[in-house]
Amino acid sequence: MKTILVVEDDNFISDLLCTLLQQNDHVPTAAFSGTEALLLLQQKEWDLVLLDLMLPGKTGEEVLCDIRKSSKVPVIVLTAKTDKETTVQLLQWGADDYIKKPFDNDELLARIEVQLRRAESEESITQPRTEDKESLHYKDIILKLNSYDAFISNTPAGLSKREFEILRLLMSHPKKVFTKNHLYEQVWNDEFFGDDNTLNVHISKLRAKLDALSPGTPYIQTVWGIGFRMHE
Repeated sequence: MKTILVVEDDNFISDLLCTLLQQNDHVPTAAFSGTEALLLLQQKEWDLVLLDLMLPGKTGEEVLCDIRKSSKVPVIVLTAKTDKETTVQLLQWGADDYIKKPFDNDELLARIEVQLRRAESEESITQPRTEDKESLHYKDIILKLNSYDAFISNTPAGLSKREFEILRLLMSHPKKVFTKNHLYEQVWNDEFFGDDNTLNVHISKLRAKLDALSPGTPYIQTVWGIGFRMHE
């Protein structure tokens, strides 16, 4: 049974979601504002967050950004917005997935299960074996595999879990060109269906963070038509 925080200010939708989750062996807790959600997030660890955008107090966007400052909990955004700019922005802010309102119950449950499986898989991947190296080094980048921290010239890089995993994979074989297919399937632990927008957004954000700490130093090279590798 997984604990799921349902952040939705509409009483009807909140009740519907909580009932649906309970019927599928999850333990939901309702929050009706952004401020209440952040308080609950501070009090305990959650397995997943369902987050509406239109909230009183702090907006869903603000809540998402606050979550990503300290937590890697999977977040699925519930939104009535369908424009590409909004969905890309949600991924940049750290959402793991989004579903459009009105949503289909079966689709929502399927998306929840996907995120829960990914979180469990990533947790097992990031628990290093005793024989594993404790860190990876490339140029002035250091990845601490035990603590999941990244440093550029000894300055914390503040990478998200996806960004860290992308960089870890590239740095594990710095001369190898990784296809977009391979990167997506390894980092997201899911089959690649040819839509590379999600991967491109995360690569772009990762590059921006690296460049902010070491301007002008190339780290990730695009190999056009194939994928990415570490820049020599």
